[in-house]
Amino acid sequence: MRAVILDTDSLGPRVDFAPLTDCYDNIEFLNVADKAQTIQAVKSAEVIISNKVVIDREVIEGAPSLKRIQVAATGYNNVDLQTCHERGIGVCNVRAYGTASVSQHTWALILALSNRVIEHHQQSINGQWSESPWFCTFDHRVNELEGKVLTIIGGGELGSAVGKIAEAFGMRVQFAGRKHTGAQTGRVPFNQAISTADVITLHCPLNADTANLISTPEFKLMKPSSLLVNTARGGIVDEAALIEALQNAQIAGAAFDVLTTEPPSSDHPLLQNIPNLIITPHVAWASIEARQRIIDQMADIERHADYINHNYINAL
Repeated sequence: MRAVILDTDSLGPRVDFAPLTDCYDNIEFLNVADKAQTIQAVKSAEVIISNKVVIDREVIEGAPSLKRIQVAATGYNNVDLQTCHERGIGVCNVRAYGTASVSQHTWALILALSNRVIEHHQQSINGQWSESPWFCTFDHRVNELEGKVLTIIGGGELGSAVGKIAEAFGMRVQFAGRKHTGAQTGRVPFNQAISTADVITLHCPLNADTANLISTPEFKLMKPSSLLVNTARGGIVDEAALIEALQNAQIAGAAFDVLTTEPPSSDHPLLQNIPNLIITPHVAWASIEARQRIIDQMADIERHADYINHNYINAL
């Protein structure tokens, strides 16, 4: 069995590929830069492994021996499922590999906003603390999380994990219902969920229903003291509306690990030192443990490929 990994470096350093390497007679580790290189790389591949490289009809049709596509992520929007269905090619993804990593990062962002960690760090190193007449400073308001309401948008594994941690802080947890549907058991209607929240955290996929899920009308519903955290996907929040909401104090702060275009241009509007906004470079998933789980899961899928049809994506 011959396999090719198209974007090896996207899985980062210090991961052990041995479990996956042992599954194949031959495996090639590449970092393709364009469509032409991708087509050349897959010509004789029986298994394609891709994190973010697009596997469209042209690529698939250029791989006559292809039996399986392994996506080194949970999302598989980079694969042409229709063509795979027509060719009888299995498509596998990895699941729940980043639950601990993403939930940890989500809480790092919530705590940084609530405790104004970045602002207080700056005060400590720029001389403001040294010049304070007291032993501390009171320039930035700190709020306790105990008793506050956490609204989670997206009730899957990640949202549930974040909710469990919230309970340890003494927060009241509620899951938002879908935006344009009626009552849902165990869910709070969408508008009510965001209007009553002290902290809102996003853990839903990006699709036609969630694109710009949070925009100007939703920001107007939020408490002026509320915080918004996005470790899901860029595009779920209207970025122009977010800037306006922060500038007009419609919300108290936001922290995003994802942007609509990644990597962003250096002049991206959200990278212009906006007060009460924290941006991290899509690293919530990227703990060494989570990245190794991706490799281990793909190896496990390959070892049991004939017996784990429930792990195949059956979207058609």
